[in-house]
Amino acid sequence: MDVSLVLIVIMAVLFGCGVYAMLERSLTRVLIGFLLLGNAVNLLLMIVMGRPGRAPFYGTADDMSDPLPQALTLTAIVITFAVSAFLLALIYRSWQLGKADTVEDDEADIALRERTEVEEDLMDDEVDLEDEDATTDFVGVATAPIRVLHAKDHAALVDDAPVDVPDPTPDDAGGRADRTTDDDRSTGEGDR
Repeated sequence: MDVSLVLIVIMAVLFGCGVYAMLERSLTRVLIGFLLLGNAVNLLLMIVMGRPGRAPFYGTADDMSDPLPQALTLTAIVITFAVSAFLLALIYRSWQLGKADTVEDDEADIALRERTEVEEDLMDDEVDLEDEDATTDFVGVATAPIRVLHAKDHAALVDDAPVDVPDPTPDDAGGRADRTTDDDRSTGEGDR
């Protein structure tokens, strides 16, 4: 495998800069970091492909290049484009609402950051011992997320939907009593 050391160094620098930029609070820098990471992944896939060769559909097996990294690179380009468009929409909406593209700390973030270790331990210990063998979070009927209402529960509910039930009167011949035969339909005797 003949891989250029320059490509590997460029890929590593792109990965490092992309991760560093994505850790910033500014959404624009997050977008730039994501684009750098996308380009680093594309370069990684091209490095994995090995030495360049002829097109996969032309030539002998030893002289061809691997088509899978090329297909994965095209897919990565499309995914990077779609996520970049989404991030641009988020940045634009953030700029419209707050005239800034930085993510600010709200009161809950500040309270969480200023919590002490004693408060952390108290939060971890807030477990009901009586509900430990319950397999769901919704133990009682009052806390169940879905309650099936019937007509007897509320007077405003009307439960008159049609229901398919089989005919309870069997015929002596093994069929249904109200069914007519083809001969009866042709002569009109089934309507009498």
